[in-house]
Amino acid sequence: MSAPAITTVFIVDDDAAVRDSLALLLGLRGFATRCYASGEAFLGAIDARARGCVLLDYRMPDMDGLAVQSALGAAGIALPIVFLTAHGDVATVRAALKGGAFDFIEKPVDDAALVATIEAAFTRDTEGHARIERRTALEERLARLTARERGVLDLIVQGRHNREVAAQLGISPRTVEVHKARIMDKLQVERLPELIRLALEFGLLGDASGRSP
Repeated sequence: MSAPAITTVFIVDDDAAVRDSLALLLGLRGFATRCYASGEAFLGAIDARARGCVLLDYRMPDMDGLAVQSALGAAGIALPIVFLTAHGDVATVRAALKGGAFDFIEKPVDDAALVATIEAAFTRDTEGHARIERRTALEERLARLTARERGVLDLIVQGRHNREVAAQLGISPRTVEVHKARIMDKLQVERLPELIRLALEFGLLGDASGRSP
C-alpha cells in the first residue's frame, strides 16, 4: 500500500528567481513545495495522486498556463490552480476562471494574500478528495445491490410511496419493504432521509422502468 501523498504547493514558473522566492516564502511558513521551470516538466512529474495546489505562471514560453490547466483537466488531475501573472487583464481572468482555476493573483505577490489563498486551495483540495472517496465507497456499496433492489431504490429516491413502487414493479408493498431494508443495510444508512441525502449529493436517479426478477 502506497504512502499517502504529502500536501504540496507545486510552483510552476519559468523565472528561477520567482520560483526560489516563492519556495523560500512558503517553506518558512511550513508548506512543502516542489518547483518546475516549465509546464512540460510539471506535467511529466505530476499524477492524479498529488495533493495540494498549483501556483501556475500564466505566461511561459512553449506551453502557457492555460495550456497546462487544460492538460491537467484532460488527465483527470483536479488540483486547485492559482494563476500567477504580471499581465492580468479581464480576458485573462475570465479564461482562467472559466477553465476552473481556483484563484488568480498578480505579481508582485502579496505574501499574506498568497498564504491565505493557498490555505483556501488546500481546503478545496481536501474537500474534493473527501467527496471522491465518499463517492467511490458509495459506488462499491451500490454494486452490491441486485437489479431489483436498484429499481426499488430509483423509485424511492424519486419520492414514490411503497404502493406506487409495488404497482410499477409488479410486486407487493411488503416485498418493497423487504427490498428497502436490504438497500439501506447495503448502503449503510439507517433512515430514509439519509438515503435521500445520498441521492441528492451523488445523483442516484436512474431508469426505474426495468422489471428484473
